[in-house]
Amino acid sequence: MTVVDGDKPRPRRVRKESPFVALRTGLTAWLSRPLASFHLVLALTGILTVIGAVMVLSASSVASYNPKTGSGVYALFFRHLMFVALGGIVFWVGLRVRLERIRRMSATMTVICLGLLLLVLTPLGSTVNGSQGWFKLGVFTFQPVEAAKVALAFWGAHILVIKYSKLHQWRHLLVPVVPVALLMFALVMMQPDLGGTITLAVVLLGLLWFAGAPKRLFGVILAGGLSGVLVLAIIAPYRLARVMSFLSPDADTSAEGFQANQAKLALADGGLFGKGLGQGASNWGYLPNVQNDFIFALIGEELGFVGCAVVLALFAGVAVVGLRIATRNIDPWIRIVAGTLTVFLVAQAAINIGYVVGLLPVTGVTLPLISYGGTSLVITMLIMGVLANAARHEPEAVAALRSHGPGKFGRLLRLPAPDPYRPPSTRKGTRAAGNGTKAARPAPRAARPAPAQERRRSARRTTANRGARSTANRRGHW
Repeated sequence: MTVVDGDKPRPRRVRKESPFVALRTGLTAWLSRPLASFHLVLALTGILTVIGAVMVLSASSVASYNPKTGSGVYALFFRHLMFVALGGIVFWVGLRVRLERIRRMSATMTVICLGLLLLVLTPLGSTVNGSQGWFKLGVFTFQPVEAAKVALAFWGAHILVIKYSKLHQWRHLLVPVVPVALLMFALVMMQPDLGGTITLAVVLLGLLWFAGAPKRLFGVILAGGLSGVLVLAIIAPYRLARVMSFLSPDADTSAEGFQANQAKLALADGGLFGKGLGQGASNWGYLPNVQNDFIFALIGEELGFVGCAVVLALFAGVAVVGLRIATRNIDPWIRIVAGTLTVFLVAQAAINIGYVVGLLPVTGVTLPLISYGGTSLVITMLIMGVLANAARHEPEAVAALRSHGPGKFGRLLRLPAPDPYRPPSTRKGTRAAGNGTKAARPAPRAARPAPAQERRRSARRTTANRGARSTANRRGHW
């Protein structure tokens, strides 16, 4: 304390904390709470679902009205709400079922999905938009490729965790996950469904990445994948037309390039704040099936650049939260599954938005949780439920839930308390897969068990070095 004029102390200035620093401090404190990831998944799922319902209502009102069949302006919207309700039930199931049970059932789910992909190619399957990839059950339709993506993620992660100590060997890394995935690719391409094949490939790449596959493998896979897509585009006239319309968008705006050009016009008409809900021209047939694959164009037209930025920020939040869940878990299966499903969802959103804005050719994938409902919406809700379940298995969340009770959401949804992770028992002298905080990815090559030939070479080098040191010691003694 500084004394001025004998006995009068000078008062100290208290520096005010800036609002930005206060916001960052509060956000950091909130994110450090045990159930922050769980609450973020619930919030993101709810917000994206509400935005989707509002945009489907705006997009489908004109297309729903048909005086000949007696359907009103809300027919498609009510159907979408029915799928949202079904998706809510599936979300709760994915949140409540124990992850250990999902892992045990993963092989059965994969076999069932392979059988459905075969059956859909028979007369039991139905053709929609030129692809025989649907089952029709009355008013309901089911697309088995959507379920196959999730089954591949669950089962592939299970196999890779079992083979954790052998993943430095190519045959154990690739077999049997890659052959089964290639079989799925072939069955989906026989429908044909290029968009479904691409998203299945994203699931496979996510599995291999989070399992710690070497980077050169991804270069080989991407080169082979691009070559395959090029061949498939050339041999099918309608795919070749799509690629040519992407390369020359102004060459023919009335045929294959019609939707892509209309989508860009809709985005341009929206400006900064958009025309307002229900005021877009795309609703009136200027952009066919706008409620499905091109709903992002309607968001840009009616909500403007601000609405598009909000949607992009929400999907960026999904990416951050999903990867946060993957890194904070210590169970290797949960880590691989959470990371793979997150990459799959964000990649599907990026592909959809990419071809709407003209950066990619049109592939026909939906915008997760926002496009008009169906199998894709229900499966996406299941994925978000599994991510929320994985968030409750973070070590801090497990400790909090088991010591302080299930909390408000846990009591409301009747969620069981998650069990703490216990590494599998191993033989003496071996390390358990998943024991430690870096269990999601295999150890670096230097830390992995060396092949037998390399161990013999190392032993010979060690023996030779000991002999040389012994000879040197004797020479020094004499």
